[in-house]
Amino acid sequence: MVPDPADVVSRSGPSPRRIVYAGFATRHHSGGVHVMTQHVRLLCAGGHDARLWLPDPADRTDWIGDDVPMLFGATLPIGADDLLVLPETPTIQGRDPAPGARKVIFNQNHFYTFAAGAPGENFPGWAPEPAVWAVSAESRDVLAATLPGLTVGLVPNPVDGELFSPGPTGQLRVSWFPKKRPREASLLARMLADDPRLSGVELVELREAPRAEVAATLATTAIFIALGHTESFGLPVAEALASGCLVVGYDGGGGHELFEAPGAWRVPDQRPLLIRDRVAELIQNIDARASVRAANRRWVLERYPFARTAAALQEAVDAAWAGPGADTVAEHPVAWLESLGPNFTAYA
Repeated sequence: MVPDPADVVSRSGPSPRRIVYAGFATRHHSGGVHVMTQHVRLLCAGGHDARLWLPDPADRTDWIGDDVPMLFGATLPIGADDLLVLPETPTIQGRDPAPGARKVIFNQNHFYTFAAGAPGENFPGWAPEPAVWAVSAESRDVLAATLPGLTVGLVPNPVDGELFSPGPTGQLRVSWFPKKRPREASLLARMLADDPRLSGVELVELREAPRAEVAATLATTAIFIALGHTESFGLPVAEALASGCLVVGYDGGGGHELFEAPGAWRVPDQRPLLIRDRVAELIQNIDARASVRAANRRWVLERYPFARTAAALQEAVDAAWAGPGADTVAEHPVAWLESLGPNFTAYA
């Protein structure tokens, strides 16, 4: 059972054997923080005392459910038996947010590993050395090759097949997220709107939409256009597959495993004309592809169930607890966000 959030917030000092995830309260839904909340829920369901740590109570956002136990503060006492889970950004060489504590870097995007500056030979230079958790096989392999001195494991992302599921068919719809490639998305939107082969097709750009709205849109989407960029996994693609969408577009690097689905077509990077033509081709005979759309859903849910994530997470936690830990006071990584610079999330 998940602990009562009010009880969790009222405690100011360390308690035995906690798992604390340092996250950020973004105004709009954040895929990375959402995955952290999924971990916290899974760990709580498995009998662990897991919490999401935000720097300020005023930062709490309404898209994070009340069933996620939380801690707040710029600093936090961490006990010798605790496990502190930190995001890959901002990780700065030699700036240990919790000296002596048992730590893990939950790396949800290997492309962001050195976003806060050049690494040293012993990156990140923390004591004790942290383990690293990755979210895809590609990300794990890249990180293992990049950080051979650290233990890198895989905790795969789960896909929520209850929230993301096919809805009633009717109006033909094509949807995409423009966030990662705003310039290219603007070109693509114009090309799709002007193409006579797509006459009568509804074109939907998903911009900072609540998660429930995204699920409702994907449920009635025939084709999802993947505009991923420097991805470690590409959760929107996985959720589109679970929704019974055909997928066309870019794998973003780490998302290439998702394009092994039976109804997913990878397009060479920065080729919007090829995306347009593939979408137009598929739309022309969309009814005949109903079985492929159903196969997409089966494929992704068989490979990314919550049970797989929970088992991998338990194994990773057990391995982390086998390492040393000490009492300390941790500083929330929000203190180093400015090191990422203004262009951290700007994409071409």
